[in-house]
Amino acid sequence: MASVTSQKTTGIKPSAVSTTYSYKGVDKRGNKLQGEINSTSPALAKAQLYKQGISVKSINKKSKPLFGEGGKSIKPADIAVFSRQMATMMKAGVPLVQAFDIVAEGLENANLRKLVLNIRDSVAAGGGFGASLRQHPKYFDDLFCSLVEAGEQAGALETMLDRIATYKEKSEKLKAKIKKALSYPIAVVIVAILVTAILLIKVVPQFAETFGSFGAKLPAFTLFVLYLSELAQAYWFYALLGIGGGIFALKAAIRRSPKFAYIVDKYMLKIPIIGQILYLSVMARFARTLSTTFAAGVPLIDALTSVAGASGNKIYEDAIIKVRENVSTGIQLNVALKMPGLFPTLLIQMSAIGEESGALDEMLDKVANYYEDAVDNMVDTLTSLLEPIIMSVLGVLVGGLLIAMYLPIFQLGNVV
Repeated sequence: MASVTSQKTTGIKPSAVSTTYSYKGVDKRGNKLQGEINSTSPALAKAQLYKQGISVKSINKKSKPLFGEGGKSIKPADIAVFSRQMATMMKAGVPLVQAFDIVAEGLENANLRKLVLNIRDSVAAGGGFGASLRQHPKYFDDLFCSLVEAGEQAGALETMLDRIATYKEKSEKLKAKIKKALSYPIAVVIVAILVTAILLIKVVPQFAETFGSFGAKLPAFTLFVLYLSELAQAYWFYALLGIGGGIFALKAAIRRSPKFAYIVDKYMLKIPIIGQILYLSVMARFARTLSTTFAAGVPLIDALTSVAGASGNKIYEDAIIKVRENVSTGIQLNVALKMPGLFPTLLIQMSAIGEESGALDEMLDKVANYYEDAVDNMVDTLTSLLEPIIMSVLGVLVGGLLIAMYLPIFQLGNVV
């Protein structure tokens, strides 16, 4: 008897009422099959399967989980992996629809697999790759979709996918470096707060009971720590709620108010070391994005529009928009970059060399590599500087609290 196999087949183009159906059937060779298909009705699903040579024995609407879809969320790093896998499949000569099936089969993230299969269904139904990606703006931004569409129109989709994959991989690597640089000092502050809170709420009260039996005047430093302990015990929940609410309000304000986001980005660039890392990352992102889009054949003005949205900083986003406006009037890119007074000399000079030699994308690629390496070095420097600072901060906090608690005992020993 033929063995049972499992496959996911191409369904019709998903719509607003598209439903996932689970089916069991037999192919022309008598092999038993089971899988899932997207369709608007069981009858249409059967017809689609029949065209693929599958005789359906049973088909049922796939039940939804009681508490939603669940599973892992789709992160930008997952999209980068998907881009690289699709680029590899296309360069190997695998047909586009089949490439989706192969990539989806190897994905462990169920939500990402579902996304890939939905795109596959749309492409198989006659939609373009870029147009299918635009149906999922949460995961594929305008830059990604525009580059794919440019590759389709030029008949060089495999080359474009390779460039996109490289761009996404380097972008995610740069983001990881920035997160590492920002998360380290934040982790120091959180650890310091937690250690201090535990000591004030759990340890200091034990000493306070002992001091009550001394019947002597306590040192001012000890009284101050006991007062802090009382405040921590009484208001720790409100403090925790206030910190959480403050972080939420800050994020909401940045998201909703461009003016507030501009102010935040402005002062973030002024933070010692951290600001320099953010500045270098913006330059690296600018050069990398402009190099990728320009190499893909996107006109410079349109490329600058995409670069502005991908800059990650409101100050430089506004500056790039002004650069684009100046370039649209006929001014050379290197001259337009000088006008805001925000871009480094290296970037301006390399842009000038690229424009004169007709190799702007190559020069910008070298600039991007330089700034990405600079970010990497700055993150390593920050890490080495923070390690002794962490020890010093924790030492002062813990040591200060211990001294405050043992000071009365030392004084009592001197009296005796």
